[in-house]
Amino acid sequence: MTSRERVHAALRREPADRVPIFMWFHPDTARLLSGVLGIPGGLVGEAMGNDIVQTWVNNNYAMEGIVHENDGEGHVDEWGIGWVKRFSFNQIEAYPLAGKPAEEVLAYEFPDGQAERLLARMEPVIAAGQDMFVGCDVSPCVFEMYWRLRGMEDVMLDIAERPELADEMFRRCADFAIRVGERACARFPLDWYWTGDDVAGQRCLMMSPASWRRLVKPHLQRVFDTGKQFKLPVAYHCCGALRPIVADLVEMGLDVLNPVQANCPGMEAGDLKREFGRRLTFMGGVDTQWLLPRGTVDEVRRATAELLEVMTSDGGGYILAASHTISPETPLDNIFALFAEAGVTREEIFDRAAAIRKRMA
Repeated sequence: MTSRERVHAALRREPADRVPIFMWFHPDTARLLSGVLGIPGGLVGEAMGNDIVQTWVNNNYAMEGIVHENDGEGHVDEWGIGWVKRFSFNQIEAYPLAGKPAEEVLAYEFPDGQAERLLARMEPVIAAGQDMFVGCDVSPCVFEMYWRLRGMEDVMLDIAERPELADEMFRRCADFAIRVGERACARFPLDWYWTGDDVAGQRCLMMSPASWRRLVKPHLQRVFDTGKQFKLPVAYHCCGALRPIVADLVEMGLDVLNPVQANCPGMEAGDLKREFGRRLTFMGGVDTQWLLPRGTVDEVRRATAELLEVMTSDGGGYILAASHTISPETPLDNIFALFAEAGVTREEIFDRAAAIRKRMA
């Protein structure tokens, strides 16, 4: 099977030759693997057997797509958000709307003039896609985009004290995601429409479910509807304990839920599969906090085998992925054990790396 066929089989909850894979690597992990495999870091996913390729056309590119060499280096993105590299990740250090009165917040203009440059980031993905499953990421979509502009404290105050302002800015954040998303869907041959809006922490939602349903859900629904308008499966990323709104997401037409952070309350993979598996495909569930960095090879293999058995109990409906990026303290043997349990051997990985080197020569 090709990668595209493999992922589409999972979405239809049908068996495939092996479980499809979409693994995310911490930048330092990618560097370690690139050294072992003798290939550029950007091609590690291909060598390891990832079946999905995608990139960001919204603000997540500013966080994840721009890689600085040293901690302390940074940039200001098209939204006016200031980022700085801390502990290998870009973190926000300047929120353009922090502390601003409502009239200045409402005067903010989204970077529509940069839309063509944002969309151009999809072109190398399409060119490299070939038989891969191709996605376009329009996240962050609503709440998460607003707090990147305003700062978490001010946004939570807006929700509590100025809900009309919060609702209007959530609408505008969603509108921008929809505008770039519609153009991407019309222009590129996509296999799914990737959305995202982190609204949960490790223990619970960042707001009450009632507030989420009143202020965020209607605008996220409009983002989902864009993908449906183009007859694409809709994927949604939200870390943390989002169990109180999973039924809402299903009701909204969601097709794929990521990342199934199983160590958070209510997010045990088997329970989610039993309750929502007839309507959702799941992606994630491999523990990156304890299992991968601290477990033995045997523990990694056993846990992965159990996860695959539970999550493919209906024949498919699952894409193997970690609950977060694979951290650099993860032993390489554990990474290879994870992939081996999914049907991608170490020998196959090194053969693909050799083919990449030959292609680049």
